[in-house]
Amino acid sequence: MSTEDVVPKTFHALVERAERKFARVRDIPLHPYGGSGLENGHFFHKVFKAYMRLWKYQQKNRDKLVESGLRRWEIGEISSRIGQLYFSQYLRTSEARFLFESYIFYEAIFNRKYFEGSSRDRGVRFKELRFYARFLMVSLILNHKEMVKLLVEKFTELVEDSKANFRGTNFKEWKLVVQEIVQFTKADTAILNIKPLRYCAMFDSYPASLSYVSRFHAKRLLKFQDAVLTSYHKNEVKFAELTLDTFRMLQCLEWEPSGSFYQNHPVESRENGNMSDHSVVSGLIDINLAADMLDPTLPSNPKKAVLYRPSTTQLISVIATVCEGLPPDSVMLIYLSAPGDTGTDNTSEIKSSGVSSKCARSNAPYNHHEQNNGLCQNHVTMNGDSSQCFQNYLWLGPSKNGGSNFLYPGDIIPFTRRPTFMIIDSDNSHAFKVLHGAEKGEPAALFLSPQRPSFKDPSDTDMAQNGSQFTFFLTVPLQAFCQLVGFNLSNDVLDMYNDLESIISAAFSEWEKILCTSTSLDLVWAQLVSDPFLRRLILRFIFCRAVLTLFCLRESGHQYLPVCIPELPSIVSPKSEAVQSYIIRLVKHLEVADCFSFHE
Repeated sequence: MSTEDVVPKTFHALVERAERKFARVRDIPLHPYGGSGLENGHFFHKVFKAYMRLWKYQQKNRDKLVESGLRRWEIGEISSRIGQLYFSQYLRTSEARFLFESYIFYEAIFNRKYFEGSSRDRGVRFKELRFYARFLMVSLILNHKEMVKLLVEKFTELVEDSKANFRGTNFKEWKLVVQEIVQFTKADTAILNIKPLRYCAMFDSYPASLSYVSRFHAKRLLKFQDAVLTSYHKNEVKFAELTLDTFRMLQCLEWEPSGSFYQNHPVESRENGNMSDHSVVSGLIDINLAADMLDPTLPSNPKKAVLYRPSTTQLISVIATVCEGLPPDSVMLIYLSAPGDTGTDNTSEIKSSGVSSKCARSNAPYNHHEQNNGLCQNHVTMNGDSSQCFQNYLWLGPSKNGGSNFLYPGDIIPFTRRPTFMIIDSDNSHAFKVLHGAEKGEPAALFLSPQRPSFKDPSDTDMAQNGSQFTFFLTVPLQAFCQLVGFNLSNDVLDMYNDLESIISAAFSEWEKILCTSTSLDLVWAQLVSDPFLRRLILRFIFCRAVLTLFCLRESGHQYLPVCIPELPSIVSPKSEAVQSYIIRLVKHLEVADCFSFHE
């Protein structure tokens, strides 16, 4: 056999071998807690090895392969698979370097137009459409907004072109994908791209309180390393299997890689240290370029399982896996965003399961005096009647037929044997008050959203357009405040934005100092304060609760206020001088005093 025949045959053999290995990992859950992590990691290593061998072979033998008929889209397909593998590894490990490697491969495919000319082949066109959808997802998570804007334009044109060139093919699903990404980017770009959602030392650490944080000591300090994030709302903003709310929480729980935030334009690929010439057929992609974009001194990101519309049993299974593998002195964060129900229609179901149907005041306002007395009579009676834990629930899916779509507060109780921080964002969030006092080993930390949002402009209440208000406050607090009072924060008012941001930074710095020096800080919160991600969430909760408490353009009622269990020190309550003084400064700066009441 001649050399000319050996090279293409070897190449196609490597392609088939890599594709067979890829098929073995295609359906593995894209989060850290699916199946056997060790076994899955071994499979992924084998697939990476196969594709790297294939990639290097086509680089070394490019001229002979082109002579034998290698087409540009075949290079694009290999690159796309490698990018897909890197992104899968990011979802499974939360390691930023995998996300950057994925972006590098996808950007090279885009810039070199590997799929150009796909209008002549329907199969290649579908490969190109899938590439655009995946590149959009990676660019979204990396916050490369200019690239996202360009990709949306190109993707939309491609779908329209596909309808014209392949008239016998139904592209309805791809039209829906276009609608999703347009809606998602419209909601996402409403956020000014001035500071990242990710934790950035430049914006999220405060010199005035830094020494207090570093000296803070509690009986026990917990490490935050694991999180479970899921949301389900009818017609919620989403792209593929990432909803707007989980997208915001995902970014909120990661470190901002050094320098990457300021790259507001597509990053040019480099080859051997020089700028790339994308006009030629090239297979040279620097697979180690991501190392230049990352700060090696940053800690690892917490591992996160982002679950898209899981059944209750799937969610519980993942939480159980996290709980089982949680290292000593660590805490898991559970974020649930979903509509709820008071469970009035499932009394017979509760009786049949052997649980008493006695009703207590499940929707009564939270009374922290009962909590402080340790009796929790409105949660679990002294006789051990925990029926309320199985009356109210969240919907995790479109069906209201019960069973796999209902999550009861009582479903979480077995996992409170380990330290747990729960954020419940729901119109039935207050039903989860019953967890307090019913824990099986570790008192849980709870943030419970308002049951109803508050807005000056009623048109902003559409969650399908804006996402959850409570999650917005926890992830982008200044812009959530501006949305609340109907102030349009745009690039035209950057000086105003900077002034407002400096007020909030000063507030968070003082509240951080208060938390780290308070003698009345509950141990549940004290053991979380040293973690930068959780401390930032606590500070933002204090801000959110104060703003919503002082907001006066709606009827009063506990259903409009978030709940924190256990209670935080009174010195950071909405009525305290340390809190109100900063809200007053914000209100005066925006000239929205008519929206707030600061009377005692």
